[in-house]
Amino acid sequence: MRSIFRSIDYQEFVANSVMQASFNWGKLSPDYRLCQTGTQQSPIALSLGNGLSLNHVPKFNYNGSVAGNFANWGYGPAFTVAHNGDWTSHPSFTYDNETLYLKGWHIHAPADHSVGGDRSKAEMHFVHVDAEGHEGAVLAFRLDPGNFNNTFFDQLPPMIGFDEMQTQEPVDLDLSLALESVLHFNEFWTYQGSLTSPPCHEGIRWFVARQIMFTGVEQMQAILGASTYSARAEQEVWQHRINE
Repeated sequence: MRSIFRSIDYQEFVANSVMQASFNWGKLSPDYRLCQTGTQQSPIALSLGNGLSLNHVPKFNYNGSVAGNFANWGYGPAFTVAHNGDWTSHPSFTYDNETLYLKGWHIHAPADHSVGGDRSKAEMHFVHVDAEGHEGAVLAFRLDPGNFNNTFFDQLPPMIGFDEMQTQEPVDLDLSLALESVLHFNEFWTYQGSLTSPPCHEGIRWFVARQIMFTGVEQMQAILGASTYSARAEQEVWQHRINE
């Protein structure tokens, strides 16, 4: 996972295009130390051998259209929910009696997480924060091309490319259409992990849908055309507590 709403330092990091050197992030800055030394770093490889989670089942409060800005985060398409200073007014989900609020989403290509050794063409991350705005959980949607257009991506304007990175296009999205595409996470893996880009903060609860979110061929071509490589190298499983 990454946040598209970070500091100038992070924007400089993006501009330097060091995503592909993720094995060495911890040496780039003292602030990125966890990238090298953390015990719950993301992403990790998943498989049906891990089983599927029966715990931490998410319950969603995603109703109606949500206003925000569509942009390119420097590696691909992204959306920021319009913020009025009150995170609790955002779409939310609850697990284990904890409620977290959507900050926005962004796409990595290829996918961060592999499942059974297969890495999807892209992965969309719905980043959620607590009431104070601290990142706490990510819903991960693996994206692959299918035979029909996806109604969620049908809502988007034309993809914003790298030459238009300063562009932010206001748009209203029905985010529940994404949840419908993966059956509202009725089957999922979950684990305690981290951001998948510097500063690699840990304590992030990941939910990775088992169902693939299929797009149309042209939709996937548009996503990939607006994206560049942004998958972090998979991390060794250590203290991640998969499905626990």
